Amino acid sequence: MMRIILKSKVSYATITDLQLYYKGSITIDEDIMDMADLKEHERVDVLNLNNGVRLQTYVIKGERGSGMICLNGPAARSGYKGDKIIIISYGCYNPEELKTFKSKFVELDEQNKIKNSYLA
Repeated sequence: MMRIILKSKVSYATITDLQLYYKGSITIDEDIMDMADLKEHERVDVLNLNNGVRLQTYVIKGERGSGMICLNGPAARSGYKGDKIIIISYGCYNPEELKTFKSKFVELDEQNKIKNSYLA
């Protein structure tokens, strides 16, 4: 049996931009993507701590070191600049893989720079 498990979580990201007339997605600074093991076009859940909205979308690579967290397309209606969000990705794992698997956790500061990261 395969299980769907939390692969990575980015906590306390701050929305820096909104682009309503875009195809849809979330743009994330490539440094954050690397630390959280997120790949371009990977499906993620986005949870807005300010308004309780939870949505699914996919990742687009943002400029490395920019701190960019941008909601695009319809997702742009789900928050405002300055809102705090959590970004979550999941993976499917078999029992053998789960024996050694660790989820990645990344916490960001007010400028969306990596404050802390760990495996659990």
